[in-house]
Amino acid sequence: MEAPQVIGIDLGGTAIKMGRFAADGACLQSLTIATPQPPTPEIVLTEIVNALAQIDPSQQTIAIGIGTPGPADAAGRIAKIAINLPGWIDIPLADWLETKTGRPTVVANDANCAGMGEAWLGAGRRFRNLILLTLGTGVGGAIIIDGKLYVGHFGASGELGLITIRPDGPTCNSGNQGSLEQYTSASAIRRRTGKDPSELGQLAAAGDPKP
Repeated sequence: MEAPQVIGIDLGGTAIKMGRFAADGACLQSLTIATPQPPTPEIVLTEIVNALAQIDPSQQTIAIGIGTPGPADAAGRIAKIAINLPGWIDIPLADWLETKTGRPTVVANDANCAGMGEAWLGAGRRFRNLILLTLGTGVGGAIIIDGKLYVGHFGASGELGLITIRPDGPTCNSGNQGSLEQYTSASAIRRRTGKDPSELGQLAAAGDPKP
């Protein structure tokens, strides 16, 4: 009997990343696809299901976990809101994926997933208390206290990217003014420079001194 395997999915505003993993966390196969634009829930679901057929063609995995850019409900069934995915409010993503794949599915905040991963196998494994920041289309965060993930009363603690740092700054998708992710995210870089971060990286590597 083969050892159990699971699927992990990171749903972002720019890309959808997924991997097939062994029980010890080893990644057996990975795949990255572009997030469809506009990223309506139905279209995103279709793309995820199509990608799953590539990464797990024999359907040997036993469960799916998916991280979304915003809070999930306490039961891990519903993507309550995805800050950088327009129209994503109270989406029953776990139910949808279970219906399409026949495999148990859990939904959680993407940064919380990253924080737990770092605490388990990554840079945080030697520490009981840590804060993690994720940098991408937006800025996410996770807080781990005494080895346990802290999510607060409403499951949204650790959204450090939404903290206002300049009250007169650009409006955030959360409704805040001048939040951290308006200055440090991929979206902020595109807004301020007109270029993707990857393009700026290539220019920098080529010796272009312009900011």
